[in-house]
Amino acid sequence: MSISTDPHIDRGKRAPAGRGAWGLAAAGLSLIAVCYGLARFSYGLFVPIFREQFALGGATAGAIASGSYAAYCIAIVLAMLLTPRWGGRSVAVAAGLVATAGTLVVALAPNAAVLAAGVIIAGASTGVASPPLAHAVTRAVPGPRRDRVQTVINAGTGVGVAVAGPVALLTHEHWRLAWLAFAALCALVTLWALRSVPGPRVEVREAEGPTSLPRPLLPLGSGRLISAALLMGASSAAIWTFGRDLLVTEGGMSGQASTLGWIVLGIFGVLGAGAGDLAQRIGLRAGWGAGMLALALSTSLLAAWPGIIGPAWAALAGFGAAYIALTGFLLLWGTAVHARHPALGVGTAFLMVALGQALAAPVIGALGVAGHDVVDTA
Repeated sequence: MSISTDPHIDRGKRAPAGRGAWGLAAAGLSLIAVCYGLARFSYGLFVPIFREQFALGGATAGAIASGSYAAYCIAIVLAMLLTPRWGGRSVAVAAGLVATAGTLVVALAPNAAVLAAGVIIAGASTGVASPPLAHAVTRAVPGPRRDRVQTVINAGTGVGVAVAGPVALLTHEHWRLAWLAFAALCALVTLWALRSVPGPRVEVREAEGPTSLPRPLLPLGSGRLISAALLMGASSAAIWTFGRDLLVTEGGMSGQASTLGWIVLGIFGVLGAGAGDLAQRIGLRAGWGAGMLALALSTSLLAAWPGIIGPAWAALAGFGAAYIALTGFLLLWGTAVHARHPALGVGTAFLMVALGQALAAPVIGALGVAGHDVVDTA
């Protein structure tokens, strides 16, 4: 078993190598899957039934999604501050507990207000999850494996979305059973994280103390990282929040076909696990440009032909692969810019993604309502 050469790692602890590193990867991927794929992005999968059950308008549905993204923003700031003090394991377990609580509240929601509260709590879990996992991998996995493990964990979003789709199909209109199943999965993965994420001994030892802000707070390259992440978040909000609703309401697609499209999105999102290898081959800049182009093309394709299965599913597949790859690039970009504070780097990047989504979701919902009004009065 090899020992990390990072001078900030406690010398009394060994970093996981081989099987240990991939055990951390599997647990981390599963935590990301339940937090992102189930607790957060499954809301978009269930928007059509939520609108029917709780009489939600497009603007209200968008506002709830925006609240989830806003909770993510607050949570990720807290996670960035708490991870160096509490350690990766404690904060990762906290993410699982928040996801479990949020999905359970959604499952039991008697009205729209409680539904919104559950969605917001569930959305917060994603903000808590990413910084401690990035921190744990950077501090505990040897350099040659680090980028690959980071991007494999990040691909958990696609796995979670792919799992959420079949659950939605099996439960059909019994959506409460689906969210109860999500809560049970979140609880099980939380226990796994408790056993597999490294404890507080394998942690950074900074001279200025574990809770001090790094200096400089925004190192060279932070401006490009922040602006790119903000734009990427805003660009992805339409499909995550209203993608399935568009297939059903505008495209006239059946519930089964639209849910299968969501599964396709998740399955192709798993391809984003290769972002680390791709970045090594063509570079982050080229990879980022290709990913953003794919994101734009897939969103345009879905908007143009939401009712035709071939183009619609192709759009969702392209979106899933592009989104997960882009977040993988951001993860690597953030840890490169903030090399001594990986939790801060990843947290900053993902915070900007969520902020872009929070700003865009209600605007997209309002534009959709306005578009319906124009058509109705024409």
